[in-house]
Amino acid sequence: MDADEGLVALGFTEVEARVYCELLKGAPATGYRLAQALGKAPPSIYQALASLEHKGAVLVEEGEPRSFRPVPPDEVLTALQRGFDTRRREAADALRKLHAPVQDDRIYHLKSHAQVMERARAMIAGATERLLFDLFPPPLAALAPALTEASARRVSVVGLVYDEPPKAPFASVRSSSADFVRERWPGAQLTLVVDAREFLVALLTPDGTGVKQAIWSDSVYLSCLQHSGLAAEIQLSAPPSARARMARSFSLINSSPPGLRQLVGRQPRSSSKRGDTP
Repeated sequence: MDADEGLVALGFTEVEARVYCELLKGAPATGYRLAQALGKAPPSIYQALASLEHKGAVLVEEGEPRSFRPVPPDEVLTALQRGFDTRRREAADALRKLHAPVQDDRIYHLKSHAQVMERARAMIAGATERLLFDLFPPPLAALAPALTEASARRVSVVGLVYDEPPKAPFASVRSSSADFVRERWPGAQLTLVVDAREFLVALLTPDGTGVKQAIWSDSVYLSCLQHSGLAAEIQLSAPPSARARMARSFSLINSSPPGLRQLVGRQPRSSSKRGDTP
């Protein structure tokens, strides 16, 4: 991407981008000189200069004729970022007033990598009690900061990994079948189960940058099943000395996450005999 394209991507028109870049090459300059250098009609150049002045990207020296000087790029980019942040907050407030979340128990297909990762981060940010994961190295690297933040909020986080467990505040267990799965699995796995209320299952491309298939659902019934199965797999892969603790902390019945409480309508009773129940 060249400088002109970069500015257009940030909201400049093509003429504005070319005028600003021309000023960076040699300033001050008059509108007439800029029109000659860029091969554009003077009216379009003066219109672009007026817009750039409004955006805070050029300084105007009054005189006859007027001349123009570019504001340094770092200042322009900082101003653009602040403007974007302000507009983003305003849009978020307006959209939040319109949005009324409704649990519908359906399964939705996600098509893009960006959509999968943003959904994953939103799920992690919304976790309140229990979060289980099954992550290949690429999605693990991308989501580790969010998992760390969840752990700092005292969410109990544990999951399967397929390399050496990372040094992190959340718990992770190397899958007992890691070597086989990494060799034969047709992509990078990403599975999240949050509070047994919602789950995300995605098969990414091997490098983790594309999506082969991905589904998300807020069905508490299906989420409880996902939680139970993943908790059992984590428990089986854990060292024998840690299995009882894993069962107490993360098995569906013993840990009683919010989704299970919502599903059954009461606090499930557990007993010491259920210590190995997934």
